[in-house]
Amino acid sequence: MTKQEIVKQIARETGVEAATVSAVVEGFMEEVRAAQIRKENVFLRGFGTFLIKHRKEKTARNITKNTTLKIPAHDIPAFKASPEFLRLLK
Repeated sequence: MTKQEIVKQIARETGVEAATVSAVVEGFMEEVRAAQIRKENVFLRGFGTFLIKHRKEKTARNITKNTTLKIPAHDIPAFKASPEFLRLLK
């Protein structure tokens, strides 16, 4: 499902015009993105958590050149579904 499809579906179900729904969806995504950049987790009860996972430095191998390289420590964005959400998927 694309962002445009989500906007159309919400607009259809709520009766709010698509431009307004689109602005709200864009605003939500921008706030989640900004929180993640600030290294803050976003908790949505009953849905899940947008969190930052820290990856330690590690050594990797390039098997085609038979060399090793260091991958520096870094943070990645992640999503963890809530237990209620996971129960619905079963």
